Order: sequence, then C-alpha cells, then structure tokens
Amino acid sequence: MDIQLHEIAVRDLVAGYEDKGDEGVVGYGGKLDIRPAYQREFIYKDKQREAVIDSVMHGFPLNVMYWARREDGSFEVMDGQQRTISLCQFAAGDFSYDMRFFANLTDAERERFLAYPLMVYVCEGTDEEKLRWFQTINIAGEKLTEQELRNAVYAGPWTSDAKRHFSRPGCAAYRIASSYMDGSPIRQDYLETALRWIGNGADPRFYMALHQHDPNANPLWLYFQQVVNWAKATFPVIRAPMKKVPWGLLYNKFAEVPQDPKALEARVAKLVADSDVQKKSGIWEYVLDGDERHLGIRAFDDNTRLEAYERQHGVCPLCGAHFELAQMEADHITPWRDGGRTIPANCQMLCKDCNRRKGAK
Repeated sequence: MDIQLHEIAVRDLVAGYEDKGDEGVVGYGGKLDIRPAYQREFIYKDKQREAVIDSVMHGFPLNVMYWARREDGSFEVMDGQQRTISLCQFAAGDFSYDMRFFANLTDAERERFLAYPLMVYVCEGTDEEKLRWFQTINIAGEKLTEQELRNAVYAGPWTSDAKRHFSRPGCAAYRIASSYMDGSPIRQDYLETALRWIGNGADPRFYMALHQHDPNANPLWLYFQQVVNWAKATFPVIRAPMKKVPWGLLYNKFAEVPQDPKALEARVAKLVADSDVQKKSGIWEYVLDGDERHLGIRAFDDNTRLEAYERQHGVCPLCGAHFELAQMEADHITPWRDGGRTIPANCQMLCKDCNRRKGAK
C-alpha cells in the first residue's frame, strides 16, 4: 500500500470542473472523479459550503482529503467530496459568499482563493488494501455505505453499468421491485441485495472482483428481473413484510419447484393473522421450506413457565427425572404446527435433552 501526501492548489482542482448530473462530477482537468455516478447526491447546505469558502479566503486549514489513484492514472475522491464540490461550485459561480460571487472578487482575492493549497493523501494498492483503507478513513461527513466503498474499489465498466440499473433515484430496479424490496437505490441497497442474491448469500466482493472488467452488468440485471418476476408470480398479493424477504435466495432454491400461488396465499393469509407468529417476514420462507425457525413463534413467558414447573413439581413428564427450573425448557404439548397455541394450558416443562429429542422428531 502506497500512501503519499500531496499539496494541490485549488486552481488545479477546479480546472475542468463539470457536473454531469446522473453521470457524476469531475474536476482536476477531468482526471478526478469528485462524485462518481455510483454515489448518492449530497450537497452541503448553504452555511456549510460558505464555511468552506470562508476558511480558504482567510487561509484557515481545511481537513486533509483522500484520493485513490486508479490503474489508468485517474483519481477518485474518497473523503472530502462535499468540500471539493463546494470549492468547484464557488469557482463556477454557482453560489455567492459574503454577498459576492467569484466574479465579484478582486483580482487579489481570486488569486488567494485559487492559490490555496489543499492537503491530499493519494493511495495506491490492491483491492483489499484500498477497501481496508477506505473503511478506516470513512469517519466524517456523509459516510459511504459498505457497497459504495466496494463500488470504489471495483470501479470499472461493470460497476458503471450496474449503477445504471440499480443505483439511481427511480432506477429500473426500483420501478419493478419496490413492493418486494426494502432500502434505497441511492444508498446502494438494491445493488448490494442483488449481488448477495446472485452470489447465494456470499460477500458481494466475490462477484464484483470476478466481473469488474466485464463490459456491462447484463447478467446481473437479467437475473434480478427473473427473481422479481418469479416472486410476483408466486406471491402476487402485496404485504408490507414482504420487503424483508430474501427473494433471490428463495428463487435460487425453489424456482424449478412447481408452486400453487392460490394455495400459498391461503397459507400466508392464515399465518399473517396468527398472533403466535412474531416474525411476519419469515412467513414466505416458511410456506416454501417448512422451517418454523423463520417465524419466531411466540415463546411462553416466565410466569407461564414457572406455573408449569410448579404444576409438574420439577419432574420432566417424558423421562421422569427431577430438574431445577434453569435445567428445563418450555414446550408446546400440542405442537404449534398442529394447531397448538402459546397458552398456559398447552405448556409443559421438559428437560433440555427431552426437548431436543422431541423437537428432532
């Protein structure tokens, strides 16, 4: 990992400044991605950006900034984005400071502004080294999400195309999946989720490293559409808890298994109305794989457990041995899956070994 401190004048930073909207913001003669297209738009409020200009005009120090050098020799801002944009916008005449725009300054004032030296750390290294470093410096202002950091490390044609589908306000992914997914495209939630789905739960870095230099992200986008279409066809009735369902992981496992949407909906509706089901978002997984752990079935409270223990005189009804309360666990006499409710009359205390054996049946 190579990290070097550079002194860069504001005039060099603002040279070639261009705000391309959704395509990002560049400066430093076009060699610096100030706000890459993958990052959400965040601009300092008036008082914040005026404070930046005030510091420069009075020669006060600004906090050090951090850039990453890319393989092609270009750079990307990793920390200091809003300060950088404020400097560029002021030089471009986008806002005024102390009731004056840049064009209203005297020649001496303009020169003082343009000659101001910025302290910039520039780093080069492996993807893993840069990610670790970016995580370390991501400590101030509007912090980057983990996916934004990954996008920076694995920048390339694949990442740019993926952002087009998943990372912009009102993007295509949001338009087709917002009823089935939680999160925000501009915070990279949609892209991160799609990557975890296609990787079957693996760290998104594995897929990104493998495809960083692909010309586009078409395979990911096509996969995502298949997942959403399958979810809509299998569970067409929209309910709020569905947004937390890992649809891609279910698609990977059950896409080839024939399903009856009407029968599934009847089961879902019944479970949604069941007060014993504490984790409603697990219902859709449960109706496909039958694992009750998805549901967070309501447990017996401490009073019910103690009453059952006293009623049994501390004796496990299955093995006949006596145990202390802490050595026993509450059990549904009639299992929940067979209609047993979480009520005192359906509670018994079993020793831990018997409870495990019963649960394994």
